Amino acid sequence: MSSAEQYDITTADNTHFEGIVELFTTPEEFFLIYPSGTWPFDKAQLERLSRERSDFTVVLDTGQVIGFANLYTSIAGDRYFIGNVVISDTYRGQGIGRRLVRHMCDRIFDRYASTVYISVFTDNTTALLLYASLGFMPFDIERRTTPKGDSAALLHMRLDARSW
Repeated sequence: MSSAEQYDITTADNTHFEGIVELFTTPEEFFLIYPSGTWPFDKAQLERLSRERSDFTVVLDTGQVIGFANLYTSIAGDRYFIGNVVISDTYRGQGIGRRLVRHMCDRIFDRYASTVYISVFTDNTTALLLYASLGFMPFDIERRTTPKGDSAALLHMRLDARSW
């Protein structure tokens, strides 16, 4: 068993919300994961997000939240995206993010659609390389503005079930 497999992946509920909020530790990282959110992240924002998105999912280590992701659809409702993927700083580098993203892909393929979408800022090298290694391919790029007013490039990627 790999170290990532020892942790439980389960549906999140409101008892996990405090732990999810604690995963976001800096405003810079928060922007990379939830660019439309407001720093500091809090439970009220997460509750609002839970009404806008679906399939809130957590990774647990003996009950402690160590990872989080969710799903959302495009405005037209025709594309399913994996969103807000975050792993606790102290658990990174163990393959937990890979396992969580694979879990979310399987959920979309099994329940919703034959293509999965994900977006990543181009300076988030670790996430960008993870998604590429799973077979996600870039298809569009969007200009965003950071909280400091700088330009940032948001890369949109997709993965078809045929290549999964």
